[in-house]
Amino acid sequence: MKKFVKICLISFLLLGTFAIVFCGTYIGINYLKFQSIPLNTQALTTQTLSIELFDKKNKPIDEENQVNSDFCKLDDLPVYTQEAFLSIEDKDFYKHHGLNYKRMAGAMLNNIRTMSLKEGASTISQQLIKNTHLSNEKTFERKLKEMALTKKLEKAFSKEEILESYLNIIFFGNNCYGLESASEYYFNKEAKDLTLAESATLAGMIKSPSKYSPIHNPNNAKTRRNLVLSEMEKDGYISVEEKIQAQQQPILLDIHSKNVGQKLNTYSQCAIDEAAKILNLSPKQVAIGGYHIHTYQNEDKQKSLSSALKNGQIEDIDNCAIVIDSKDYAVTAYAGNSNFKLIDCQRQPASCLKPILVYAPALNEGVISPETQILDEKITIGGYSPTNVNKKYGGYMSVTDAVKNSVNIPAIKVLSYIGIDTGKQYAEKLGIKFDEKDDSYALALGGMTYGVNLKDLASAYTVFANGGEFDAPKFVQYITDKDNKLVYVYKPQPKMVLREDSAYLMTQILQETAKSGTSRKLSDISNTQVASKTGTVGKKNMSGNTDAYNITFTPEEVVGVWYGKLDNKPFKIAGGNQPTEVVKQYISSQNYEKTEFEKPSSVEEANIDVLELEENHRLVLASPYAPERYRKTALFSRFNMPQEVSKNFSEKPEIVAQAKVEDGQILLTVSAQKHLKYKIFKDNQPYQTLQDKSGETTLRLPFTTDECTVKVTASYANENQDLPMTSSQEFHLKRSAPTPKGKWYI
Repeated sequence: MKKFVKICLISFLLLGTFAIVFCGTYIGINYLKFQSIPLNTQALTTQTLSIELFDKKNKPIDEENQVNSDFCKLDDLPVYTQEAFLSIEDKDFYKHHGLNYKRMAGAMLNNIRTMSLKEGASTISQQLIKNTHLSNEKTFERKLKEMALTKKLEKAFSKEEILESYLNIIFFGNNCYGLESASEYYFNKEAKDLTLAESATLAGMIKSPSKYSPIHNPNNAKTRRNLVLSEMEKDGYISVEEKIQAQQQPILLDIHSKNVGQKLNTYSQCAIDEAAKILNLSPKQVAIGGYHIHTYQNEDKQKSLSSALKNGQIEDIDNCAIVIDSKDYAVTAYAGNSNFKLIDCQRQPASCLKPILVYAPALNEGVISPETQILDEKITIGGYSPTNVNKKYGGYMSVTDAVKNSVNIPAIKVLSYIGIDTGKQYAEKLGIKFDEKDDSYALALGGMTYGVNLKDLASAYTVFANGGEFDAPKFVQYITDKDNKLVYVYKPQPKMVLREDSAYLMTQILQETAKSGTSRKLSDISNTQVASKTGTVGKKNMSGNTDAYNITFTPEEVVGVWYGKLDNKPFKIAGGNQPTEVVKQYISSQNYEKTEFEKPSSVEEANIDVLELEENHRLVLASPYAPERYRKTALFSRFNMPQEVSKNFSEKPEIVAQAKVEDGQILLTVSAQKHLKYKIFKDNQPYQTLQDKSGETTLRLPFTTDECTVKVTASYANENQDLPMTSSQEFHLKRSAPTPKGKWYI
């Protein structure tokens, strides 16, 4: 036994030694190989960089596309500003020669323990190399390249030059590259005027600009800022009193962005961000690499959209709009007005989520048709007690009416029919992302944990114009490098999410919304057919709304518009107001080749029985003998056609009537039905006609003879019916003998 254990230990020792030698050899060989990679000194010293972008016709896009044009000199910065970054990012910056081996060893052990590459222990010098020379992928090979180039950097530049370049390159969120840009954006001041607390706030953001954003996550930002201040006090840069004083200060932002309309919310900026993700580089690296970005932008559409959005602009309210070519899965225009980058903002989608989460899935599952009746009533489901916007309930209504008038209760009921998970699965296939906490019926009304951005919301609607197929639209068509070599091209690969008939039926419902529903401002558009959905986010105990949408599509493209306030202060705008006006102005200015939605062969028309629909709220086929006014043409998927034929009008109508003599008159009582036409005859002569009557009706007929015959006939009043469908009932009445009078004498 001891011999066996000894052999095992020796084997493990040999394997461990071999693994160490192998890894060391691999690292050494590759490290030496990467020594040949040249250091791009221009990337480290150039203060202003720009990216070349082109529209679909290969014309340069005339929009602001500079990358961190604001530059700050190290000597102009307060010492505590520099020290804030050193304390939180690289305490030994002035001691090491580019690499901190002690931190690297600790990070390596943690990575082995967690079986990941989360920790990199990068020094400021390494971060500078990563942000100017390398991709964002986390691999050992990239790390070795980073180490080799960092050693070259330390030999070529002084520590002060490295720190200055670093501070002018790092990313602070909201399109801010470099300390000067961030200082002007977040605090509306030059970097040389930053306070200690402001410096610590910005230094704390570097690790994760979104997680520690003082705009979107102020509590995280404050906690991180206070950590930076504590580290500065530990490192001897500030006193305890200075630390406490700075930690007690609130984070007071003064959001300001130069040329906001020309940079943060432009088509160019969206394309740059998308290209950076595609190439796995930062926008700064895209500029340094000399990449050319070729987009889908349509110059005429961009001008029309920007003009419509500008005309609808309201002071102190943010807005943005997007146009997507449904067939090419391409974003052809985008514009926005805000001090914040709106393309990434996730907001509650309100009722705009209903078609893609609730109604289209239910159509596809065969659970509903456009004329299906849903009872709008007060309900409690799963502990959730929703209400309609006006706190009123309309009784039975069709799916079409529920959608076009954006009634809440029917949407929740339909989601309960198909199940929350089924609805989410469809929406996820259309690019909508849900949080794990998004698991309640509030989803039917757009109640999400984090919400969705306008691009993803509008993109989902392309599935209706595309016959049920979907792929995520892009800004970027293709990318070439500085030598004009193609490095990326977008090739849509749409997948079928809905059947053609389901997509078309949903389109028909949303067309009714544009004609007479919440989007009725679009009803007089004449250059194309339109289908539309509005959405409005309001909150209880709040006089006003926080978000307003209109998503409209034609046979060729989708137009999405959003109005809102990122601080969630209420305003008096609903989806059917300004957002719909912007859509109307844009669509009315366009010339479309395809102007009508094509009905697929899998959609069929059928006559349904109106009487059965109104009285019993069921969809059944109308009898061929039904009068025209009791037949209604409706659209169905051929996979979800009604099979039952109504018994109404298929047999002779039943007459329920009584007649008697009273006080010398004939009293005729008829239990009338609205869909029947009654004719009254007295001694075979027409006397009176009853029509459109419902309930018990009493007639008084004169009785002047000793005997009389009263006849009642009932018919469906259908002049075109092929078979006689008339019933009759006769009453033979006699005048009773007079009662003898009593004698006047006894």
